[in-house]
Amino acid sequence: MKIGIVEKPGVLKIAERDVPRVQNSTDVLIKVKRVGICGSDIHIFHGKNPFAVYPRVWGHEFVGEVVETGSGVKTVTKGTHVVVEPIVFCGTCYACRQGRGNICESLKVMGVHIDGGCQEYIVVSEANVHILPDSLPWDEAVLIEPFTIGAQACYRGNVQKGDFVLVMGAGTIGLTALQMTKLAGATVIVTDLVPEKLAYAKTRGADYIINAKEENLFEKVREITGGMGSNVTIDAVCNKKSFEDCIEITSAAGRVVELSFNESPSEIAPVNIIKKELTICGSRLQTKRFPVVIDYLKQGKLPLTGFVTKTYPIEQMVEAFEYVDANSASVRKVVITMPGI
Repeated sequence: MKIGIVEKPGVLKIAERDVPRVQNSTDVLIKVKRVGICGSDIHIFHGKNPFAVYPRVWGHEFVGEVVETGSGVKTVTKGTHVVVEPIVFCGTCYACRQGRGNICESLKVMGVHIDGGCQEYIVVSEANVHILPDSLPWDEAVLIEPFTIGAQACYRGNVQKGDFVLVMGAGTIGLTALQMTKLAGATVIVTDLVPEKLAYAKTRGADYIINAKEENLFEKVREITGGMGSNVTIDAVCNKKSFEDCIEITSAAGRVVELSFNESPSEIAPVNIIKKELTICGSRLQTKRFPVVIDYLKQGKLPLTGFVTKTYPIEQMVEAFEYVDANSASVRKVVITMPGI
């Protein structure tokens, strides 16, 4: 079978590998249908992901059809359409005991620490598969994992109906956060520097858009919120300044949700946190958000048509990565289609 592998930073190629076999009672063999290219995959390719181990079959956003199951599998059978939850956790450390396997002490992420979904067939544990309706197109199903990231940001920020939410950054993850916070009943403000990205955010439900290059972000947010500031600020820009801006722009009793792995220290006076009693939290991967996103899709509440920018067959995987690299300002999601589809 074909696999897409990053052999080392800067070296991406298609290789051949034997089809994996079901060995354990809880194993599920899946024929992969679609794999989404995430910004973190690009970082792995460029050697800028501190967690990646090489060589690595990339891909943590993938969907497919069950081909075979182990003797103990009860939830899926041959032919079931599934999306794979790409995290493996121990279940016993403090974080896991708190129900937060996404930050497990021995966390393994498919496509980062262990091999991921860019292969024609993959074996995963039954615990990592979520059933999809057969009617859901593969090109939409593959978007579920990135939307769980937006759902997690909404969950971590405790977004409530009537809140003013500022989403900083109208890239892929910012857009997922936008749609999930809208579904929670919030009024959503999106800021970016690229007019085209802001215009697209408007089509996805943004109540207000702010081009921070042309308008004063702080003044505009205060105007929209009646001088209060945003109740929840989600940082999907993820640089030193954006984090500092979050502290200033968020209202009293507000929440700041940080999505960045940026290692540059920020300069924040503690008084700016204390005087408003801000809650500042990180948001990594997701915690039990797959059922949430899938339920929204089943109810028809989460429109995904048009979110995929472009698709490539696996034979053109290198060109797909090059396209994402060259068009990072406009790409929402580029998807790899696997053979036999």
